[in-house]
Amino acid sequence: MTPAVATPRQPAAPGTAPADGGGQDDVVAVPLRHPWRWVGAALLALSAAALASSLWTNPNIDHGTIGTYLFHPRILGGVGLTIVLTVVSMVVSTVLGVFLAVMRLSRNPVMNAFAWFYVWVFRGTPLLIQVVFWGYLGLLYSQISLGIPFTDFTVFSVDTNTLVPALTAGLLAMTLNQAAYSAEIIRGGMLSVDSGQQEAASSLGMSPAFTLFRVVLPQAMRVIIPPMGNETISMLKNTSLLSVIAVLELYTVATQISSQNLRQVELLIVVSCWYLFLTSALSVPQYYLERHYGRGNARQQAPTPLARIRAVLGKQPAPGTATLPGSAPKASKGHQS
Repeated sequence: MTPAVATPRQPAAPGTAPADGGGQDDVVAVPLRHPWRWVGAALLALSAAALASSLWTNPNIDHGTIGTYLFHPRILGGVGLTIVLTVVSMVVSTVLGVFLAVMRLSRNPVMNAFAWFYVWVFRGTPLLIQVVFWGYLGLLYSQISLGIPFTDFTVFSVDTNTLVPALTAGLLAMTLNQAAYSAEIIRGGMLSVDSGQQEAASSLGMSPAFTLFRVVLPQAMRVIIPPMGNETISMLKNTSLLSVIAVLELYTVATQISSQNLRQVELLIVVSCWYLFLTSALSVPQYYLERHYGRGNARQQAPTPLARIRAVLGKQPAPGTATLPGSAPKASKGHQS
């Protein structure tokens, strides 16, 4: 709500009534003016326009190349693989994160220690190193065998590079790394739920698993969704690290094309445009999920962007817009006296 300054109303002339029917002690709310906000906004807009103009008019950039490869089939194939890698890694890592979070909160010392060690290892080493490790796993184990440990009995044995190709290695690296971060996010969300909720569920005869999935996690989603949305966007951009093991995602394909036509900057602009589009698209469901799970946290939710646009176009106050106490809507022309 816009800050306002309370100023006393000028008294009416002797023998006359106030124009609005109020008394002499009424207060008129006058909104404060913020000229420096407009100055700052103008400077930011001018700087952004100057930067955009310098990039667009730069003679060293071939705009035709950007238009040619923006929707090139090879680029679109890289975009599709990037989306698949992001979705699969986030879904699997979230499931693993739930189990790791439960293990971290368990009273079993073995499970607690294992979950802590897992998080410590995968959070403590860079993702790039993990990608390279899984990509070159064949240098450490030439064969992967299944059998009875400490004996020569083997059920089957397969070549490591055949079982773990580059795509599988990339998925393993990103999934296992993200599971450590997801586990801590989910654990924080579970700790935000009051312990009395679990006690009440236990007193009603609910099992621990039922309590977890029907009582604790739904209430923890309000805390879990925002950081998990950010992790999803980070995962989308981290797929570019798979270029070191030759996974044909978006950045790898663009690098291969630029090595042939020597248009590195143009292809980087193409990749940037696609990453900006994908991250913007991911922000939409994140916003509505946060809004859905935050329904009970506020008396009245803020209007959605679409509602704000409709309010601006229709010259109507957006739902949830606060008004000053005592203010009333103006009468329409047809009802004016």
